[in-house]
Amino acid sequence: MRPFACDGILIQNNKLLLIRRGKEPFKGEWALPGGRINDHETAEECLKREMKEETGLEIEPITLVGIYSDPGRDPRRIITAAYLVRLISGNAKGGDDAAEAKWFDLDALPPLCADHPKIVKDSIVIFNKCKIS
Repeated sequence: MRPFACDGILIQNNKLLLIRRGKEPFKGEWALPGGRINDHETAEECLKREMKEETGLEIEPITLVGIYSDPGRDPRRIITAAYLVRLISGNAKGGDDAAEAKWFDLDALPPLCADHPKIVKDSIVIFNKCKIS
């Protein structure tokens, strides 16, 4: 069975929150915050936990962007559920396996690992359609 994870897309003031991965695979590369689901968690619980661990932020899921399951997307063969999220509280800082958390202008994003460019592109389309603030 392939592992399952959740990734969070937090867009605020025309900026996207990213983390710099602190561990392999993709060590040192920019990514969306997220991680693997535990046996006792729902996807939304996983999302909230991983966002808190990796960014220090309390968030609320807004909507599911999509399920990303291409077997080549990640060498660990992880399937991810990507969610647009809303900030509840906190100040962004790297934690757990995120070496750094940083806001980037949507029109000046760094290169992203795995299929995260596709996830971000899909998320921006939904964000703009929903007029989420």
